[in-house]
Amino acid sequence: MDSKKTNSILPYIQIARPDHWFKNVFMLPGVILAIFDKPSIFSWGILPSLLLATLAACLLASSNYVINEIIDAPMDKLHPVKKNHPIPLGQVKLAFAYSEWVFLATAGLLLSWQINLYFFASAAGLLIMGILYNVPPFRLKDIPYVDVLSESINNPLRLFLGWFAVQDIHVPTLSLVMAYWMIGAFFMATKRYAECRRIGDKAIAENYRKSFSYYTECRLMLSILYYATAFGLFFGIFLIRYRIELILSIPFLAGFMSMYMRMGFWENSPVQYPEQLYKQRGFAIYTIVCFLFMFSLLFIDIPLIGKIFSPLYMPGE
Repeated sequence: MDSKKTNSILPYIQIARPDHWFKNVFMLPGVILAIFDKPSIFSWGILPSLLLATLAACLLASSNYVINEIIDAPMDKLHPVKKNHPIPLGQVKLAFAYSEWVFLATAGLLLSWQINLYFFASAAGLLIMGILYNVPPFRLKDIPYVDVLSESINNPLRLFLGWFAVQDIHVPTLSLVMAYWMIGAFFMATKRYAECRRIGDKAIAENYRKSFSYYTECRLMLSILYYATAFGLFFGIFLIRYRIELILSIPFLAGFMSMYMRMGFWENSPVQYPEQLYKQRGFAIYTIVCFLFMFSLLFIDIPLIGKIFSPLYMPGE
């Protein structure tokens, strides 16, 4: 091991993956929906809380990334890309890495406590899921399907973080939480599918990740279809009950999911590295357009939509 490399601070920054902090953008819909639920909270006064919440989320996410890098280092040596991460290359002292993990987790929780109890509970949930996902004897990432569902539960947890950063009156509706979970599972299953295709060799894939001993391209494809269908169901329940105007977004969402899935078929697919998806210019522009359109539908009333899609028969009539 090169002592000069292990004395450098850069590898310790790299294992915290600050380039992955963009995933906390999934907090933003929680903020927007909380304001939609209670418009009176919208003011410049929520900005300090939002900044503190974002910093706390970034620290906690980095804590989870660090423990992931530590525990997965032996398996990452078998991955064509991850073998070049700092720990497999011997650039990190494990004692320092464990200290970094504890420091980031503690700092994130302390900041979370300053916001409110609900935000703190959601932040603690994010940290706990990171441990359950990565650390033996739990190691949920080694269990087929559970790996996808346990990793993607970070999606609704980030929804909670955004929601509770600006209000602590009540929790988001269950249909919205489930839709957010299922779209996250769709993303993660597509990533697994792309990884399976990228590695190619079944034996290497199994050594890299135990769940690949069960997964096949066919099984992963069927799971992608399941998660996409489940998302559609729960999102449909949400929009019918709370915001019928969002029904206009369905064609755009279908296009978004189709584009994402299409990228999963590419050679060395970018969905394996979500932090680099912004480089896919067409997809990035389409995603922004979808987001802005859905944002508009939350706050622009279109009475005709309600009339068109109102039920023709109500029980008891």
